[in-house]
Amino acid sequence: MPFLAEHKLLGNIKNVAKTANKDHLVTAYNHLFESKRFKGTESISKVSEQVKNVKLNEDKPKETKSEETLDEGPPKYVKSVLKKGDKTNFPKKGDVVHCWYTGTLQDGTVFDTNIQTSSKKKKNAKPLSFKVGIGKVIRGWDEALLTMSKGEKARLEIEPEWAYGKKGQPDAKIPPNAKLIFEVELVDID
Repeated sequence: MPFLAEHKLLGNIKNVAKTANKDHLVTAYNHLFESKRFKGTESISKVSEQVKNVKLNEDKPKETKSEETLDEGPPKYVKSVLKKGDKTNFPKKGDVVHCWYTGTLQDGTVFDTNIQTSSKKKKNAKPLSFKVGIGKVIRGWDEALLTMSKGEKARLEIEPEWAYGKKGQPDAKIPPNAKLIFEVELVDID
């Protein structure tokens, strides 16, 4: 505190900055800095260097964070492997995947499938094909398929946040806030 008395900056230290003449205060602290009477001057120079680096980084254009880099907590789906795949060929974002699937509600009601059954005669049934990881399907599918290898069959229980959410999908008879269950088989990757 001798510094404050020396420069006639008396009073409670919290109030000095509020009550003192700004020019007088700046001059006093510049003198203090130049005379190196601060404790730990080395750490001050390190901190000032870090501040310069931060300012330089702030000047650079910021990259916009894409959806996949945002930390949103744990995944909103549970995957249970029904049949193991080859464990070597995994899709990457943007790859075209080919899948057989059946989608059901929690009560077991089937709302969609591309698998030929006796009740649903689909001529020339084909696997569903789409680019994975880029939002062409519900997020639960996008995320889960990136963890599956070619030939793998899995049961996916997808929370509403990563399915159709609050709106549901009335055309497909999927109610709002519905947890969806899919059996998905990844048959090929292009």
